[in-house]
Amino acid sequence: MKIRDGAIVKEGAFEKAKKVRFVVIDIHGVLTDNTLYYTPDGVKSERFSLRDRLGFRMLKEAGLRYSFLTTKISRADQAVATIYGVPEEFLWGSSAKMALTTEMQGKYGFTDEQMCYIGDEMIDLGMMRRAGFSVAPSDASEEARGIADYVTAAQGGRGVVREVAEFLLRAQGRWEEILQRMAGD
Repeated sequence: MKIRDGAIVKEGAFEKAKKVRFVVIDIHGVLTDNTLYYTPDGVKSERFSLRDRLGFRMLKEAGLRYSFLTTKISRADQAVATIYGVPEEFLWGSSAKMALTTEMQGKYGFTDEQMCYIGDEMIDLGMMRRAGFSVAPSDASEEARGIADYVTAAQGGRGVVREVAEFLLRAQGRWEEILQRMAGD
């Protein structure tokens, strides 16, 4: 299977990725580069990658569900969710990430083994250990990279979801099908 140059794939990652049906994504440090920008008027903004929009589309085409999971959903997060095509019901904000995930598993019918979690920091480690398949961006904390099944070549805010979507689809033997469908062939 083709793997992006610079990515780190741990033993057993392919088998774990085959089982994924639901992708849970931390926002800050995964979809963003973890940098806050301020205008002279004090308006805060963050940088998101349009490459990830394609990654979300790939997941949707493959019938995989996905959600944002962060401590608190901001207006900026809601706006980005709209751009990425993430339905409002999949914007999950809570400091009790484990409890909320258990609730969502009951509601949407997925198990820990079927869950991919993408996180970058110490506060994500519990979810990363819980998930059947865990991912960290290349610039994540040493601890997150250490327990991740897959460490992306991409840094946070630079196409992590796009890279993960391709890895999942290749592992599940669906890459060519989705590629042809999206390319209009």
